[in-house]
Amino acid sequence: VKVYATQPLGSVDKDFAGMSVADDISNLAFRISGQILKMNVITGQSVKKGDVIAEINPREYSLQMEADKATYLTARSQMERNKRLLEKQAISRQDYEMADAAYVRAKSAYENSQTTLADTRLRAPFAGAVEKKYVDQQVMAGEPVVRLVNPITESVMFTMPESGLQTLKIPGIRFSVKFDNYPGVTFGARLKEYVQTSTQATGISVTLTLEGENLKKYDIAPGMSCMINLRVNNPDRPGLTAVPLTAVFERNDSNYVWTIDRERRTRLNRVELGEPIGSDMIAVESGLLPGDTVVTAGIYRINPNETVKIIK
Repeated sequence: VKVYATQPLGSVDKDFAGMSVADDISNLAFRISGQILKMNVITGQSVKKGDVIAEINPREYSLQMEADKATYLTARSQMERNKRLLEKQAISRQDYEMADAAYVRAKSAYENSQTTLADTRLRAPFAGAVEKKYVDQQVMAGEPVVRLVNPITESVMFTMPESGLQTLKIPGIRFSVKFDNYPGVTFGARLKEYVQTSTQATGISVTLTLEGENLKKYDIAPGMSCMINLRVNNPDRPGLTAVPLTAVFERNDSNYVWTIDRERRTRLNRVELGEPIGSDMIAVESGLLPGDTVVTAGIYRINPNETVKIIK
């Protein structure tokens, strides 16, 4: 059989070590290739949104824009002339449409070359600090030039065991955060996101968003260590727990699960079910205690008081 160790849901009070992480972080890159003419920042420098980070030599792109501009102006003049001639029926509709198509192509090429010329300047998409410089000479399109990080954040991240995943799904869960840099100061927080499965058994990565009045008084920078308190307090339901849906089966209009004692012998437990938790768990109101070992695979081949082998 496969088993699952139930966790308390009615009363949880756990601490986790965590760290603040950047809200805004980006590897900035040019859309075009070229020789970097100017690098306007150094590592650690603060920049404002729209500041020019670096510049590519614009000469060839400027020449191309001027050539496209000349072609565009010529095509526009020809199209306007043909429009007047068409009104006087001095040219055919086909000749006019050919001139109009040439004008549209020339206009598109000119606008594109203007955009390309503007792309020779790499601008900061948000205010932040230059965390790292990658290149400062020849650069290819899409190749990272600098890494820009917002120096102020409202996000913290921590890792919890995969067995605690169902805790994140229950109503009434509360978080608080304390930073080493600010002793005695507590920040409120709410759940932002978490991964659904553990990667190589390393645990579940959970991200919180800080909130409350203290955010206006204290700046939180990425990389600050902290302690996160996770709390669920439901005094009316201290024995509330949850099991995977695969552990529950129906018999004589009642719901049951198999539990295993320390001698690995089976026992049939009648349970009262509560609300679903996520897509694969369900709350158990009564019939189980936190810490009970429940069978999750092989439930239809078991008899009471049998000795079973547990498959990891």
